[in-house]
Amino acid sequence: MFQATRETHKKRRAKRTHTPKKASTPRRGLDSVTLEDVAKLAGVSAITVSRALNHPDKVAAPTLEEVTRAIELTGYVPNLLAGGLASQRSRLIAAIVPSIANLVYVDVIRSFSESLNSAGYQVILGESGYSETSELTLISALLSRRPDGILLTGVNHAADCRRLLMASKIPLVETWDITPTPLDVVVGFSHERIAEAVADYLAGKGYRRFGTVSADDYRAQLREKALLTRLASHGIVDVSISTVANPTDLRRGREGLSRLLDAGFRHGAITCSSDTLALGVLIEAQSRGIAVPDDIAIFGFGDQNLAADTFPALSTVRIDRPRMGRLAADALLARIAGKNVPEPSIDLGFEIVERETT
Repeated sequence: MFQATRETHKKRRAKRTHTPKKASTPRRGLDSVTLEDVAKLAGVSAITVSRALNHPDKVAAPTLEEVTRAIELTGYVPNLLAGGLASQRSRLIAAIVPSIANLVYVDVIRSFSESLNSAGYQVILGESGYSETSELTLISALLSRRPDGILLTGVNHAADCRRLLMASKIPLVETWDITPTPLDVVVGFSHERIAEAVADYLAGKGYRRFGTVSADDYRAQLREKALLTRLASHGIVDVSISTVANPTDLRRGREGLSRLLDAGFRHGAITCSSDTLALGVLIEAQSRGIAVPDDIAIFGFGDQNLAADTFPALSTVRIDRPRMGRLAADALLARIAGKNVPEPSIDLGFEIVERETT
C-alpha cells in the first residue's frame, strides 16, 4: 500500500515536471522602444537624440534626418512626462470653455492652441457647462496634473475656485470679459459697453419697441441688464423678455420668438445673446410670414460665419475671436516664462456690424 502511494506521487511529480509551461503574455510597456534604441539605430549618442527632439534647430540637418528616420522605424514615443518632471514643466495647458457646442469659442481655442503648439505645448480642453460648480470640479481635477498654464472663460468664478487658483500659483489668463482686477491676466471686452452700443444703434434707427431673446448664463444676462438700462435712458421701457436655457441652438431661438409673440410682441427690434439664437428667431419669423426687418428687426451677437450668409444677412456684434486666442496665448507664455505683462487687462473692443436684418 505504501509502495503504491509512493509510486503514485512519483508519477504525479513527473507529470508536473514535464508539463509544458504556458507562454506568458508580454506586459505592455516593458519592452517599449527607448531613446537609447533610437540612438543606436541612428548611430548617434542618446544626448544627440534628445537634442534633436527638444532643439532640432541645434542639430545638423544630416544628423536630424537620421534621428527622424530612426524614430519612424522604431515607433519611438518621447516620454514627455519624464522630461517635464526633470524641468518642472508638464508642457500642458488647460483651457476651459462653457460649451464645446457653442461655435463662438472655437475660433478662440483654435488660434490659442496653434500659438501654444508652436511653442511646444499641448492644450487640454475642458467643458464647464456654464456652471461655477462644474468649473470648480474641473479645475480641481486639472490642477492635479500640474498644467503649466490655464485659460478660463469669463471672470466670474466661485470663491472656492478663486482661492484654489490663487493658491496653485499657476499662470492663467481669463477671456471673454474684462476687469481691472484679473486673477492674473485677462483678454476680453466689456459686455456692458457692447449692450449700450447696441441700444444706442437701434434707438438711433427709430425703434421704440424692443424684445430680447437671451440665454440664462451670466454674460448674456449682464448684456441684457445693461441693454435695458441704456434703453431706459432713451425713454424706452416697453421691452419684452424671453430667457432660454443653455446651450443655445436654433430651436431655442424659435421658441424664444414664439414666447415673445404669445406675449403680444408684433413690431420692433429683437436683440439676441448669440447669432445662433438670432438665426432661430429669423427662421421662426419667416415660417410665420413676419417680414424682416419691416415687421421686426433682429440683432445678434458674435458675428459667426453664418451671420453674413443668412437671408436677410444678420446684423450683429463682431468680436475678433482669433486675435483673442493669440493674445491670450502670448500673455500666458510670457507669464510662464516669469515675465510681467505690461497691461494685465487687455480690452479687445468690438464692432457693430450693420446688415439687412436691421
